[in-house]
Amino acid sequence: MTGLLGLLLLIAGLVLVPALRSPDAPPAPGRNTGARPSRTAPPTLVDEEPRDTPSRSSGLQDLVTGPVLPAADPVLLTIPRLGISSSSLESLGVDDKGAMEVPQDPAEAGWYELGPPPGALGPAVIAGHVTWNQVPAVFYRLTELRRGDVVEITRTDGRVAVFEIIRVRLYDKSSFPTRMVFGPIDHAGLRLITCGGAYERSVSRYRGNVVAFARLLSSH
Repeated sequence: MTGLLGLLLLIAGLVLVPALRSPDAPPAPGRNTGARPSRTAPPTLVDEEPRDTPSRSSGLQDLVTGPVLPAADPVLLTIPRLGISSSSLESLGVDDKGAMEVPQDPAEAGWYELGPPPGALGPAVIAGHVTWNQVPAVFYRLTELRRGDVVEITRTDGRVAVFEIIRVRLYDKSSFPTRMVFGPIDHAGLRLITCGGAYERSVSRYRGNVVAFARLLSSH
């Protein structure tokens, strides 16, 4: 956790003209090698909000809250109330500067595959552009999400993981909550990320990031 807590995440690559890469796209938390992290290693469980600390005698199963699915990669995202749909999900890793990659297609979102997949224990991260050449992109309406809205993720195992939005926040890029977004949690979580706030034309980017937090509600 020390390395994760010490990282400052600057996510700026989500609203760009096609030929421009952001100089401060997000560093990958805890990412030092090309190896894919194990999804079976027991996590250190930390909730998003303050809560009572479990006793030392509690087993791992006692710390996990809510439903959790076996690992399976995501292939489709829909947000029914807002009419948001990504008919495919790009696999996002890190570039040669250690920054998280961003989707190449403004119409499609991307899943950070070095983290847990949606439905598995931990925070699955999906990012998408808000605009592209000043034209609305896949996550243009993300700020309209409200608590209780549903996000559906279709997976390679044929299951649809149904997530419920907990909250939506706007953060300045200089104070992005790295630990809260990427850090270990005690449930199957989801974070949807795009750019937001004031737009700086001189550098072709927004000043902040919108993050929607959700947790697994059910599956079918």
